[in-house]
Amino acid sequence: MTEGTSLLVVDDEPEICEILLEYFGQQGFIVLSAYSAEQARPLFNKKVPDLVILDIRMPGEDGLSLARWLRDTHPNVGIIMLTTAADVVDRVVGLEIGADDYVAKPFDLRELLARVKSVIRRRHQADPTEITEGRIRIGVCELDLDMHKLFDASGHEVPITAMEFDLLRVFTEHPNRALNRDQIMELAHHRDWDVYDRSIDLRIMRLRRKIERNPEKPDTIKTVRGVGYMYVQ
Repeated sequence: MTEGTSLLVVDDEPEICEILLEYFGQQGFIVLSAYSAEQARPLFNKKVPDLVILDIRMPGEDGLSLARWLRDTHPNVGIIMLTTAADVVDRVVGLEIGADDYVAKPFDLRELLARVKSVIRRRHQADPTEITEGRIRIGVCELDLDMHKLFDASGHEVPITAMEFDLLRVFTEHPNRALNRDQIMELAHHRDWDVYDRSIDLRIMRLRRKIERNPEKPDTIKTVRGVGYMYVQ
């Protein structure tokens, strides 16, 4: 799965870039690095990487700004953000922007590798027993299960992350059924994605902005008080 997969490491600490270049290169990845957002942007004109490991705290343009640009211009690129243990607000903002995952510094290389593989697996592989042909209407949009894409009423693609796609797939496979957060993560095959509890809420809030007629009064993905969420078909 890793052979030939391209990574871009963006961090203003040269030592971290060097360590990740060597480690992921040994794992079969094609790895590039940049010490700033300004250095990273031109690299996308040459080759769009499969995944970006992105430090939030950088001088000049920070990682959150670059992540926002990535989601707007390259919605299929995986994003793992590097944060400090105390950067709770930055983690929330990063997830709202559309990062697939985050890892707190200092990190274990094996854990980071596992997170990278998990994001890549979610973006490039699908369980054929769970995917059906065609598109499914969900709110004001259509979800294409084969292409892993979301389209608005005009047929234009709506950018979504791999995790957002997995959440929509889970809901469409279990219509009119209240699901708690543990069930959602289990059904989405994200038990290895060790994130804080409210991340599900943040992603559903983002999805509502994309698929609901009125995100403030959702009628497609409803909150079930004391339980979790339910997709109303």
